[in-house]
Amino acid sequence: MEFIQQNIYLVAIAVFSGAMLLITTFRNAGGPNALSPIEATLLINRENAEVIDVREPAEYAAGHIGDSRNIPLGTLIERAGEIAKLKDSAVILLCHSGVRSAGACSKLAKAGFTNVHSLEGGIDAWVQAGFPIRKGTKK
Repeated sequence: MEFIQQNIYLVAIAVFSGAMLLITTFRNAGGPNALSPIEATLLINRENAEVIDVREPAEYAAGHIGDSRNIPLGTLIERAGEIAKLKDSAVILLCHSGVRSAGACSKLAKAGFTNVHSLEGGIDAWVQAGFPIRKGTKK
């Protein structure tokens, strides 16, 4: 106890750094189907993966991955027929930070999609990795 009182700052730093390590570990655990931007690029190039952006149209217009398709999360299940032919193909879902796309993966898996992935960190991670984005809506 005396050690803790005499070294309160060292103890506080140790506790804080341990907590941050745990938070980072659990926060980055995007699930078994989470892909880094590099892994997503490889899947797009090797397996011609379809990229579906589950953000709202205004978010999508502000910046999106090149040939991605915008299907907002709120309409994903009702619009699943539009992508039904992709049930056995590689599909990468993304949002702003990876939270909504992880949920979208679960929804599509329940709908029978067998090869769905979430872009870990979302469009933010994509941009941070230095990959290009397009602005505006797809024509």
